[in-house]
Amino acid sequence: MSNEMTYEEARAELVDCVKKLEAGVPTLEESLELWERGEKLADLCSDYLAGARRRLSERMESDTDSEADEEE
Repeated sequence: MSNEMTYEEARAELVDCVKKLEAGVPTLEESLELWERGEKLADLCSDYLAGARRRLSERMESDTDSEADEEE
């Protein structure tokens, strides 16, 4: 898995892994590989979302600080 993968790419591949697992793959080894890949993809998606939340929070704080400065 590349760190250059976008959130959308990681999510799409994660959905694909889940569909394959739900459909039932032929071997236990394949199931485990899909599960492990899905875990890594889920972690990557979570990291992207945490970064987005952090950026939004920082932006909101910056906007609030700017508004407070304007009021003074």
